Amino acid sequence: MQELTLVLGTICCHTASYNLGSATSTVRYQYTISEHEIIASSLPSVGQVVFMNAFPEVYRQLLQGEHFQFCEIDVSAVRKPLAILACPIIDNQAILGDLWLFKQKTDAFNELEIRLVQQVANQCAFAIRQARLCQASQQRIEELERLNHLKDDFVSTVSHELRAPMTNIRMAIEMLEGILKQSQTLEAKHSSATRYLRILRDECQREMNLINDLLDLTRLDTKTEPLVLTSKNLSSWILQIIEPFEERFCTQQQQLHIDIPTEIPVLTTDFFQLEGILVELFNNAYKYTPANETIAVLLRATPSALRLSVSNSGVEISTDELAHIFDKFHRIPSHNPWKHRGTGLGLALLRKRVEQLQSTIIVSNEQKWITFTLQIPWSIEQD
Repeated sequence: MQELTLVLGTICCHTASYNLGSATSTVRYQYTISEHEIIASSLPSVGQVVFMNAFPEVYRQLLQGEHFQFCEIDVSAVRKPLAILACPIIDNQAILGDLWLFKQKTDAFNELEIRLVQQVANQCAFAIRQARLCQASQQRIEELERLNHLKDDFVSTVSHELRAPMTNIRMAIEMLEGILKQSQTLEAKHSSATRYLRILRDECQREMNLINDLLDLTRLDTKTEPLVLTSKNLSSWILQIIEPFEERFCTQQQQLHIDIPTEIPVLTTDFFQLEGILVELFNNAYKYTPANETIAVLLRATPSALRLSVSNSGVEISTDELAHIFDKFHRIPSHNPWKHRGTGLGLALLRKRVEQLQSTIIVSNEQKWITFTLQIPWSIEQD
């Protein structure tokens, strides 16, 4: 408005937005040359609502997308005649508002001036539409965030409520197993009782794992647990984490290759969270590496961070799958004969733990090698 007023030499310019439902026009902004404020005081002011029905001929043309100009004559001769140009703000969807320009001249707005005003009106229409889309998107995002919080609260509440009965079920299974052992019912290696008891125990543990994963996700999302920072020699510590997996890898005929230098600087981090990350990476490799393929663990020190990669061969994942690999409940299609079951929350938990350690993790797929690369800073800044 200010630029139009100064460039075209008008005394005043204002813009209004339309509410087509109520057939009203509201002045949103106005710019007036200071020496003409007395004249402009008789014009509509910011915030003033104009009812379209009160000026049918004016708004009939504007609502049809037509600009027009006229000369207003003050019969009292208190001020000079005003030349007025009205231009609609319109896009390909609707009439959004209008521009009004006033100049104290008897000559009309020329064609060049009108084209300039129309160009400004088009830019205004684009800006208004973009702003409304942005506002609608923001409202949608806020609504999705609200629903997401409700969902998380629901999941957390249900998980807590399920934990107690599942703990009782597990205790009952253990007591039942003790009673059956006393009665020598389980002595028969292939008895039905042994098979059913194993199913109960496995399914109970599976449900407990799901509940624990959901609760861990909730805690990590809310960041209610502070980091417990300690410093350790990483080379020997990682070997201790890998050791329990070596027998499992061997059982499935998986080859393990470890490349960990002995001289690695001391790392300061939360090793409980880091252990959870590594255990999930090794579990993931164990589940999805076919027989006679390789699982490789590589550790390297860089000036800014420690780089740890866990790779497994013989598996190929599409680009679409990789994009969702850290999503909650996303399951990677199984390519191995064991078809291991899981909660679908392991990698989602892993990413949350990585973020809590102020680290990054990326996954890549090249020549049937899946590689998870973890970058861990040498030290963490506490909030």
